[in-house]
Amino acid sequence: MELLLIRHALPVTVDNRESGIEADPELSELGLRQAEALADWLTSGPTAEPIDAVYASPKSRARQTVAPLAARLGLEMAIEPLVNEYDAGEVEYVPIEKLKADGDPRWDAIMAGDDIADPEAFRDQVVAGMDRIIAANPGRTVAVGCHGGVVSAYLSHVLGIERVLFYEAHYTSVCRVAASSTGQRSVRSMNELGHLQVAGVPLAEF
Repeated sequence: MELLLIRHALPVTVDNRESGIEADPELSELGLRQAEALADWLTSGPTAEPIDAVYASPKSRARQTVAPLAARLGLEMAIEPLVNEYDAGEVEYVPIEKLKADGDPRWDAIMAGDDIADPEAFRDQVVAGMDRIIAANPGRTVAVGCHGGVVSAYLSHVLGIERVLFYEAHYTSVCRVAASSTGQRSVRSMNELGHLQVAGVPLAEF
């Protein structure tokens, strides 16, 4: 079977430090355009693919990213809690690309892996979630709307890379992983962005 790992589109910034409520940002206007461009690419014309199932993490930004795809395919989106991002429970959310553009020291902390309390436990969680999706969909093509940290963690597992956050997935980028019934996993592509380039939709506003 084949996994299409899709990083969510551009979300808004959320600051819930006063209320203490977990930050669960929705997509920005640009993010919604990115999600539509992704759905166009995967469901119409010569780039259309026979996708059999659509999954997402519980986060709004992940669900909203693959919702247009699921709707066009006539599929019900399934939620996989274990492909949630490592920031679960945080009360503030700032897109990491904005942190990078602003020279915020939190960007360096994220890239160094200091933002994750237990990187190995996070990777184990992600692998367990992907394994559940794979086991439920033998021989199928499955799109999984998730997060940059999730994509990096899973690719680091498949490629045998020690560092969990070694890779920067772009908004709505597609990474493909082939998974066999014998347990073998192989990366077929990383950071596919043809849908944004063809549609003339930018990656970010920063």
